[in-house]
Amino acid sequence: MIKQGLLNEFDYEAENTRKLLNAIPDSALDYRPQPQLWSIGQLASHIAEVYNWYDGTFNNDNFDMGTYSYDKGDIGKASNIVEKFEENVKKAREILANSDESNYMNNWSMGMNGQTFIGPAPRIVMVRSLLYNHLYHHRGELVAHLRASGNKVPGLYGPTYEESHGI
Repeated sequence: MIKQGLLNEFDYEAENTRKLLNAIPDSALDYRPQPQLWSIGQLASHIAEVYNWYDGTFNNDNFDMGTYSYDKGDIGKASNIVEKFEENVKKAREILANSDESNYMNNWSMGMNGQTFIGPAPRIVMVRSLLYNHLYHHRGELVAHLRASGNKVPGLYGPTYEESHGI
């Protein structure tokens, strides 16, 4: 039953992520509200990449970031980021659908070079935290970046203020 709940949320939120990534115009990709923050393109690429972490989270007890290869692809066009998202989300859904629910309470951790920096904690906690909530956090940042750059954002949980006020 836990897996079915995760799948339902995955499908619902992947559609919201898709709407948001499709709302990014190429002209906004380099925008960053402050110099130390990621640009819209970097943030969108990271959001697409989180879906690539499902294999390491569901199929390993320790996700070694030292051996992980981050392939953001060409983030010079918003359509490339959406394409990478679609590729990653398809793989992530398959991994989740094929996951063994009996392993959800096994300890899981993330580290690099022998040093653990996340966990150990039950895998299900890290799935909810690292894969789901982490993604939602970055989507919120992306919404703020898009608005700050003068772009409209789609409603993810009902109409936006602009939509509901005809702006």
